[in-house]
Amino acid sequence: MSSKDVRILAIESSCDETAAAVVVNGRQVLSNVISTQIPLHTLYGGVVPEIASRKHIERINQVIREALEQADTTLDDLDAIGVTYGPGLVGALLVGVSEAKAISFAKDIPLVGVHHIEGHICANYIEDTSLEPPFLCLVVSGGHTHLVNVKDYGVYEILGRTRDDAAGEAFDKVARAIGLGYPGGPKIEQKAKEGNPHAISFPVAKVADSPFDFSFSGLKSAVLNYMNGVQMKGGSVNEADIAASFQQAVIDALVGHAMHAIDVYGATKFAIAGGVASNGTLRAAMQEACQQKGVAFYHPSPILCTDNAAMIGCAAYYEYLRGRRDGMALNAVPNLALGQRVDF
Repeated sequence: MSSKDVRILAIESSCDETAAAVVVNGRQVLSNVISTQIPLHTLYGGVVPEIASRKHIERINQVIREALEQADTTLDDLDAIGVTYGPGLVGALLVGVSEAKAISFAKDIPLVGVHHIEGHICANYIEDTSLEPPFLCLVVSGGHTHLVNVKDYGVYEILGRTRDDAAGEAFDKVARAIGLGYPGGPKIEQKAKEGNPHAISFPVAKVADSPFDFSFSGLKSAVLNYMNGVQMKGGSVNEADIAASFQQAVIDALVGHAMHAIDVYGATKFAIAGGVASNGTLRAAMQEACQQKGVAFYHPSPILCTDNAAMIGCAAYYEYLRGRRDGMALNAVPNLALGQRVDF
């Protein structure tokens, strides 16, 4: 590494993953440590914010220490600290932000606040180091469904978003309804492999006044109504067919909106990001649709789709180059909008 390299320690604690990574120049990942709380929250059928915050406090020092050791790095070697400050669970965010501020103050290292969704988008830069803006990106996770025009590093135009449930949230709710449990995304995908995606015709919602916006609440209700109808008639519910048909309806909505955006904006590059982007059926459908249009398709590896700190380190690097520096007043912003800059 040259003397001009920028080495960043990144921290991510927006939900139920405690993560730390050391990233050089935004794209070279020296370490990426993730401590997941999924087994704990599975007991409750979803993330319990108070429990998540306490587990972050218990794990964060260990995770950072492990990330530094794996990267053969000390705090004295760092050029900056990057940390997620929103959106997310306020208590969980505060653990990471407080830790980052403490290290920044103790070592007199620049502090860079990072938007969580921007981190997901940036995961694509790590996966494919040749990727550069502009491109279109679909961010699909448990809390967010955004169709974004990435104009430049750190410059985003939101073309569409969900009007109600995020795609990942709909997966969780439907999985719970058919008895698969939490987390819903992987369990729906696995069960869907046993079913017929065309067995049940579930609706694909379109928002009349905004062709790039999404709506998944009606789809979730359609699944529940279908199940109630079958049960009222004394029939048995085919969980595999419901999972496969529901998943197909979600994918049809995501791919349909994405391809429409590609046509309208004349995009030549398209990427996906976020936890739901690790769904193999979605990736295959999106790749096929992009190939038919001659559009280059990018997607992170599954480990970079989940909440992780490497993606935060990448986003922090480009914010660092843009001159962003946050002070000790940096705070958690649980409802931070993509592209919004909150100066403290």
